[in-house]
Amino acid sequence: MRDFLHQLVFGIYPYLCLAVFLLGSLIRFDRDQYTWKSDSSQMLRTGQLRWGSNLFHIGILMLFFGHLIGLLMPPALYHALGLSTAGKQMLAIVAGASFGIMGLVGLVLLVHRRLAEPRIRATSTRMDILILLWILVTLLLGLASIFWSLGHRDGSVMVLLGNWAQHIVTFRGGAADFIRGVDWIYKAHLIFGMTMFLLFPFSRLVHVWSGFAAVGYLTRAYQIVRSRG
Repeated sequence: MRDFLHQLVFGIYPYLCLAVFLLGSLIRFDRDQYTWKSDSSQMLRTGQLRWGSNLFHIGILMLFFGHLIGLLMPPALYHALGLSTAGKQMLAIVAGASFGIMGLVGLVLLVHRRLAEPRIRATSTRMDILILLWILVTLLLGLASIFWSLGHRDGSVMVLLGNWAQHIVTFRGGAADFIRGVDWIYKAHLIFGMTMFLLFPFSRLVHVWSGFAAVGYLTRAYQIVRSRG
């Protein structure tokens, strides 16, 4: 039974989360575009927003791309760049701790602002509060895992996590087997992280897609309104 649950959570659940993340976002954009926004509460109260939002967004974005590159980069590639596995492990620990604390400080400010200000609390949906608290727990688990990582600075567990992620995104079997023996803290962090993708289409997080679209907007072709006759 334990083996079945492990395969279900780390071998099948990632694909469920990715499917809901992609298809759910597409369906929401197609059918519910008026809800495709971040629902800014700046007009209700500006205090804490600037520091909280900036620290949170910088920290979370750097963590996201750090995880993306760190997990999906094969050892042969970073070895070719002159970085050893142990060196990559320490780089991940230092960068993860730095940006993780930055994101945590910003997130705590945002959570306090949303829950302590009656007007903002009144305009917040249950999903608004849930997603903030979910990110908070995910972030805390990630920061806590650093203490476990310090216990194996050779990067062995990091390699196992990378193998799991690379097998998932390339649709290769046996992905869950790589992390069968890793500590519970990593598994808990993965579960909360994957579930965030599952919740994504149903929350205000969909506005992240618009951020990527803004980059594409800068490189768009000119629109011809009227040609010269």
